[in-house]
Amino acid sequence: VWSFGIVMWEVMSYGERPYWDMSDQEVLNAVEQEFRLPPPPGCPPGLHLLMLDTWQKDRAQRPHFDQLVAALDKMIRKPDTLQAGGGPRDRPSQALLDPVALDFLSLDSPHAWLSAIGLECYQDNFARLGLCSFSDVAQLSLEDLPALGVTLAGHQKKLLHNVQLLQQHLRPPGAVEV
Repeated sequence: VWSFGIVMWEVMSYGERPYWDMSDQEVLNAVEQEFRLPPPPGCPPGLHLLMLDTWQKDRAQRPHFDQLVAALDKMIRKPDTLQAGGGPRDRPSQALLDPVALDFLSLDSPHAWLSAIGLECYQDNFARLGLCSFSDVAQLSLEDLPALGVTLAGHQKKLLHNVQLLQQHLRPPGAVEV
């Protein structure tokens, strides 16, 4: 069932490699820390929720294939169910870890950085607020995110995690964090 969820993810991502360039051990560690693949671009929320069901840690909580077939059949017959989302109680919290180590030297702008971390949907907002340099972006805090239009908790978490990585990259070697 877990593998079927991965196949659904691969289909919806048009053949993207799940877990990107992570090693087998890195995938095992991430999954153990409750990382689950984020929805591919354009993936209906209802279908991603079905994927998340297949990736439940406790195999007894994963749907059986007859349940998957019934859910997919319902989605086909009633496409409006693809947009349905469960409440926060219906799903375990999903860590939005950064699955790929960024090569900061190859990134020439915050625009490229946002694309590299999969949050390019905020590029116009960054430009509108004048965040044109990495030092500007490195100053961002949780309080700044609503002004940037970043209101989804998962996107906030991912953005702040990557801001921390950017800060570490910008810190001179040997500098001590205060």
